[in-house]
Amino acid sequence: MASVHESLYFNPMMTNGVVHANVFGIKDWVTPYKIAVLVLLNEMSRTGEGAVSLMERRRLNQLLLPLLQGPDITLSKLYKLIEESCPQLANSVQIRIKLMAEGELKDMEQFFDDLSDSFSGTEPEVHKTSVVGLFLRHMILAYSKLSFSQVFKLYTALQQYFQNGEKKTVEDADMELTSRDEGERKMEKEELDVSVREEEVSCSGPLSQKQAEFFLSQQHYLSYLNNLRVQDVFSSTHSLLHYFDRLILTGAESKSNGEEGYGRSLRYAALNLAALHCRFGHYQQAELALQEAIRIAQESNDHVCLQHCLSWLYVLGQKRSDSYVLLEHSVKKAVHFGLPYLASLGIQSLVQQRAFAGKTANKLMDALKDSDLLHWKHSLSELIDISIAQKTAIWRLYGRSTMALQQAQMLLSMNSLEAVNAGVQQNNTESFAVALCHLAELHAEQGCFAAASEVLKHLKERFPPNSQHAQLWMLCDQKIQFDRAMNDGKYHLADSLVTGITALNSIEGVYRKAVVLQAQNQMSEAHKLLQKLLVHCQKLKNTEMVISVLLSVAELYWRSSSPTIALPMLLQALALSKEYRLQYLASETVLNLAFAQLILGIPEQALSLLHMAIEPILADGAILDKGRAMFLVAKCQVASAASYDQPKKAEALEAAIENLNEAKNYFAKVDCKERIRDVVYFQARLYHTLGKTQERNRCAMLFRQLHQELPSHGVPLINHL
Repeated sequence: MASVHESLYFNPMMTNGVVHANVFGIKDWVTPYKIAVLVLLNEMSRTGEGAVSLMERRRLNQLLLPLLQGPDITLSKLYKLIEESCPQLANSVQIRIKLMAEGELKDMEQFFDDLSDSFSGTEPEVHKTSVVGLFLRHMILAYSKLSFSQVFKLYTALQQYFQNGEKKTVEDADMELTSRDEGERKMEKEELDVSVREEEVSCSGPLSQKQAEFFLSQQHYLSYLNNLRVQDVFSSTHSLLHYFDRLILTGAESKSNGEEGYGRSLRYAALNLAALHCRFGHYQQAELALQEAIRIAQESNDHVCLQHCLSWLYVLGQKRSDSYVLLEHSVKKAVHFGLPYLASLGIQSLVQQRAFAGKTANKLMDALKDSDLLHWKHSLSELIDISIAQKTAIWRLYGRSTMALQQAQMLLSMNSLEAVNAGVQQNNTESFAVALCHLAELHAEQGCFAAASEVLKHLKERFPPNSQHAQLWMLCDQKIQFDRAMNDGKYHLADSLVTGITALNSIEGVYRKAVVLQAQNQMSEAHKLLQKLLVHCQKLKNTEMVISVLLSVAELYWRSSSPTIALPMLLQALALSKEYRLQYLASETVLNLAFAQLILGIPEQALSLLHMAIEPILADGAILDKGRAMFLVAKCQVASAASYDQPKKAEALEAAIENLNEAKNYFAKVDCKERIRDVVYFQARLYHTLGKTQERNRCAMLFRQLHQELPSHGVPLINHL
């Protein structure tokens, strides 16, 4: 059984003869190759100045940096590199490693104990803050953290590493002796290079962070992708252009694609540049680069490149009214040229576009089902994830939170079945981030804030703040915090969050600012802001936000004692939500219409309207909306009971009190103290009417406590929805 120390701090593995451990706080680990490098450093410090010439020491110093930063290499290759710099030292290193590998475990233990002496004395051989000093300290610390079982595995791996190196050295000597003519030597050298590369791959384990950074710095296209991931527009543009410049100058494309390779590099360079500018929102530059890619692709008759260009044309022009024609043409062409990936992406985009256009859910799901068949047929796992995330978003758009929750959990369960390598995060894609954000918001809507926090914590770990999709969880986190602050009556805190929301989504930020102003009873400022936002969203055809703004404007009117002016706004919102099949927004609009009718003195009609809206709200609505619905039902019951005889009136009031208790429970789940205060105020009045003094006093005391904590800002308590 592993010790507690080992289980807490290590994840021991043995990959292709390399033992390593993930040590918290240490971004490096001990491997046989690094032990060989440590032997080299130790021998360099022990060798006197006269034994090694100045030129040899200079070559050794130049060799050290790539050895420390580069990936692990075979022992024979290491010997060869050292021998080219200093043959005498190569022989010493070889003897030292042989003695350690053919000796006992205590020899390796003693070697690491002696390494600490490099830093001792008034004039140490190595400075602690130097490159070599930092490497030595990392290795000493990593080795000291290893358990006995891990030390034994490391020593076994060192023996295997030495044996492979000796075997390779003998093979190289035999091949050199048997070589005769120059042609044979060339062939053998190529075979040797291939075998060395294969052995290097087989002996190397996972790269440390420094090795990975060094590797990325040498690979221009990988550097471009990495800079793109961290949103570095300058470095990513430089790396992309440099990559294609080198590709063209070296003629790598021409060797594999004939004379046409040069033009191929140019058009795909322009296409990649267009995608880069589009990613960073530089749409004018993206369009120019895309036109260049189209021109070169047409000259070369490259239909595949043209198809990619057509897809990006849709992305750049998707705000136009005729963009769906371009998209449908793109899908047909992708199918014709046998490009299932582009065809599926086109179908996904069509589904999204038609969802915003108000198409029925069954037609959209049928289209997604057809694309899913394409995904499974061609094993397009990434597009399967996108499809599930798309379904999650569509169900939320239509107000079916239960179905959205099911789809999000399906995506999570599918990815949990995949094999996960130690220390490697799986599926850091946009679709996974979208599904997790939906999951966090759905939990927050139901008052499960602890669960939502856990989801957000996982998102922050999987998508760091500087990563590509971090803005998704940042906005999600800010919105949840804003809603909690508003529920708790902390409008100053909610107002401070508006800035962060605006930076991530300007439209959402302006809307939330208006909500805060409205809650603070600054009606004229809120009205001006909402009117500007309404015009802007109507131009953008952002139907969801248009309906939300209309509902907020209607609330402003009835809170200003003008419910008749609010009715046209509510009817317009209801017509839009019905046209675009936004069921949940339609139910919320009906709720607002019922409240307007209650204010106008027709509670019976308000109750009949509530029966239409309350079922979807209780089935798929947020906890806060469920509480608002039950509170409104109680108000309508009390208002309708005014004309009843005494026994029937008392029965109606008792039913209203039960509904108020249910509403209070809903509000308590989201810690909405302001609405709880309104409920207990209303309950106290009802208990007083029924002559229940004890219950009335209890509610009155609770109301007083909440009222002192939460001022009412001069708004009549009964005039809330």
